Amino acid sequence: MNGTKRQITVPEFVEFKQQSHRISMLTAYDFVSARILDEAGIDAILVGDSLGMVFQGHETTLPVTLDDIIYHAEIVGRAVRHALVVVDLPFPTHLVGGQSAIVSAGRILKETRCQAVKLEGGEDQAGTISALVSAGIPVMGHIGLRPQSVHTMGGYKVQRDEERLLNDALAVQQAGAFSVVLECVPAELAEKITKALDIPTIGIGAGSQCDGQVLVLTDMLGLTTEAPRFVKQYANLQDTISQAARQYREEVQSGEFPASQHSYK
Repeated sequence: MNGTKRQITVPEFVEFKQQSHRISMLTAYDFVSARILDEAGIDAILVGDSLGMVFQGHETTLPVTLDDIIYHAEIVGRAVRHALVVVDLPFPTHLVGGQSAIVSAGRILKETRCQAVKLEGGEDQAGTISALVSAGIPVMGHIGLRPQSVHTMGGYKVQRDEERLLNDALAVQQAGAFSVVLECVPAELAEKITKALDIPTIGIGAGSQCDGQVLVLTDMLGLTTEAPRFVKQYANLQDTISQAARQYREEVQSGEFPASQHSYK
């Protein structure tokens, strides 16, 4: 594990914007992945409710429970020594009032080793963000496409309402969020929002001018059958794993594995 670097704090994360340090962020849901990402120097690891789709096999993120997210966040937290760990507040834990959100986010911070929570919403969630921050819980906002509101939004669509998105971003900042994710926002609009804010913007399908970028790990590694357009696949592990499994099956069937070097005397 990376014992040479101190863990990034929320204030240091915010300062990355002034330092023109482009922030790298990836999702992780298990110990091995989180350890590898942390040792690779990734700035932030998100334990996202995307685990509902890529880990649990659901069609949306909505079925993910608070207990689910805490289970995965606690595992990820054991592996991380350097990155800032942020955990999604799952649906609908932050939508039923500030007090409920504090209880849910408080459980996450108490039962895991994360430093912050992320919640979806703009102006409509400013009061909840403010309540969390007042309770000493760092909050990363999330505007644009909001997967937890997929039914309201009519699907996974690019969000183009400039006035609403700018108002959402400013409301999230005013409420005390230390950063905000911009998902599926046109690049020019994301750049305008980034320049309007003092806090870092983290883009996913929002162009190159955000202060940082986040991707779902399985998309980036080529483990997803149909990745969104905004994903760049840095590896094709689906083919690698499939080939390894086929070779293993064939060697077991032929008796080639295990060989003498794989056996005890």
